[in-house]
Amino acid sequence: MTDHTARLDHVVLWVRDPIAAAGFYEEAVGLAPVRLDEFSADEAPFPSVRVNEETILDLMPLAAAERMGMLPGAAASSGHPVNHVCLSLPADAFDALRGRLEERSVPVTDLSYDSFGARGPAKRSFYFRDPDGNIFEARHYD
Repeated sequence: MTDHTARLDHVVLWVRDPIAAAGFYEEAVGLAPVRLDEFSADEAPFPSVRVNEETILDLMPLAAAERMGMLPGAAASSGHPVNHVCLSLPADAFDALRGRLEERSVPVTDLSYDSFGARGPAKRSFYFRDPDGNIFEARHYD
């Protein structure tokens, strides 16, 4: 039987320095880099970081914006991050993420409670920015 459930495959984030961004996501957020060595060797146009087995964040170099011709107006979107991307984590990983961010002096918001998301009200959530200004929400439901 074929699974026809829609899933989020990837989100593209504009970043000034993809290698530094990958380092932030690996060290502070806990997401494993994908194709970082290939990007560093100029064998891939951008690296990514893995959110889970089905979803990645692509770290698109801001310098590539002028070459984005696949969709009219795509280059104009560079430097305009989406409102935010939300990462849903188990409670222990949520606490560990907040701790890593605070250790690195990444500003985080106060905790929110019962904010609505894909799985209903989340027990706790907070927001933070990556070094390129992209906004993330972290939450847990359990």
